[in-house]
Amino acid sequence: MKRDPVATAATRARYDRNARLYDLIESPMEQAAFRRWRKQLWAQVPGGRVLEVGVGTGKNFPYYPKDARVTAVDLSGRMLEQARRRAIHQGIAVELLQMDAQALAFPDGSFDCVVATFVFCSVPNPVLGLSELRRVCKPGGKILLLEHVRPESLWLGKLFDLLNPIAVRLTGANINRRTVENVLRAGLEIEAVHTAFFGIVKCIVARHPAAVVGTPVALAMERGLPQPSDEAVRDPVVRGSG
Repeated sequence: MKRDPVATAATRARYDRNARLYDLIESPMEQAAFRRWRKQLWAQVPGGRVLEVGVGTGKNFPYYPKDARVTAVDLSGRMLEQARRRAIHQGIAVELLQMDAQALAFPDGSFDCVVATFVFCSVPNPVLGLSELRRVCKPGGKILLLEHVRPESLWLGKLFDLLNPIAVRLTGANINRRTVENVLRAGLEIEAVHTAFFGIVKCIVARHPAAVVGTPVALAMERGLPQPSDEAVRDPVVRGSG
C-alpha cells in the first residue's frame, strides 16, 4: 500500500481552506447528534497514553478522560491552529502535532488506545491509515472509531456513490467509504459495531490483535476479504478549485 503525495496534499489544502468555517458548517449536525456520539465513544477510552488521530478543531476535547495523557495529530496546520486556541480556552492538557495518519511518526506500540472521529472519510488511503493506527497501538490495545460510511441500503448506497464526487469537492470527505471492511483489511479485530442514523454512522470498537502475526493484506485474505490493491483502498480524489 502506497501513500499518494498528490492526494494527501490536496486533502491538506482543502482542510486548510475550510478551517475557519469548519465548526460553523458542522454546527447543525454537531448540535443534533455528533456531540452525543462523541461523548459515548470517549467514555470507552481507558486511561494511559492515548492518541487522537484527526483532532481537527478539537471538538473531542471536553470528552478526554481525566487520567489519560493525550497526543492529538492532524494533517492540516490550519485546523491545528483552531485546536490550539480551543485547548487554551478550555484548559485542556494535550500535545498537538501536525502529522499524516498514513505515516505516523511514532514507534510501534506507543499508545494504549487510539481514537478517531469522522476521519477516515477523508484519509486518501484509508487502509494504510488504519494500518498505521494498528502499528502504533500496543498489542491488545483498543482502537475506537466513529465514522460515517456508505449506507447499507441498496438504493441509498448508489445515491451516495453518485453524490460522492460533489461531497469530496465541497468538503474533502468521502460519503461512500466502507470503513468496517477497511478496518478488517488493516488487520484489526472488531469487537463491536454500533449503527446509527439509518446505517450511515457507525461506532467501531476494534482491537490490536495481540497474537496475530501477518501483514494487513494477508490477514484480509485469511478472513475471506478481497485483497486490497492500492486502487481498491483509495477513493479517487476530485482535484480542482473546489
